Amino acid sequence: MDINNYIQNSIETKTKILNDSQMQANIRKMADVIVNAYNNNRKVLTAGNGGSACDSQHIAGELVAKFFIDRPGLNAIALVNYISSLTAISNDFGYEKSFSRQIQALSESGDIFLALSTSGNSKNIIIALEEAKKKGLITMGLVGNNKCKMDDLCDYIIHVPSTVTPIIQESHIMIGHIICALVEETLFA
Repeated sequence: MDINNYIQNSIETKTKILNDSQMQANIRKMADVIVNAYNNNRKVLTAGNGGSACDSQHIAGELVAKFFIDRPGLNAIALVNYISSLTAISNDFGYEKSFSRQIQALSESGDIFLALSTSGNSKNIIIALEEAKKKGLITMGLVGNNKCKMDDLCDYIIHVPSTVTPIIQESHIMIGHIICALVEETLFA
């Protein structure tokens, strides 16, 4: 592991995002759509696997607690938090339905489903997005650089310009932080 090379790779990926006005416009658009959902008494559901599960928890936590502004909590649910549901669903229906069953139970039309996947092809995320579309949710995705199955299932999607999983995840959480800051600023500043 070359430490300097790793850090340089991370910086180059974020520099590409910094210099991509279309990607920044997409980030802002996602924040605006989330604001609109909150203004209509809807909620945000998040999910991911592995490191992306942690990032989905992190983003939901920032919305529920606060980011920069001391303000009322926003309705956000990280589907990865419900261990009893996850294990029961996985046991009874298979891991690929671990999030779709929760979307079926916890969501309503107009809610947001934000899915995080570095590959954009995780089976349980794909099935969850399909269920979200059936229920009338607005679907959003954060993925890596490559074309993926999530492209056809997300109303809004951001491709991080990297194929390196940890670098993609670092960028996902940065984008999540920006979205949280924009949502908070719009609703409460």
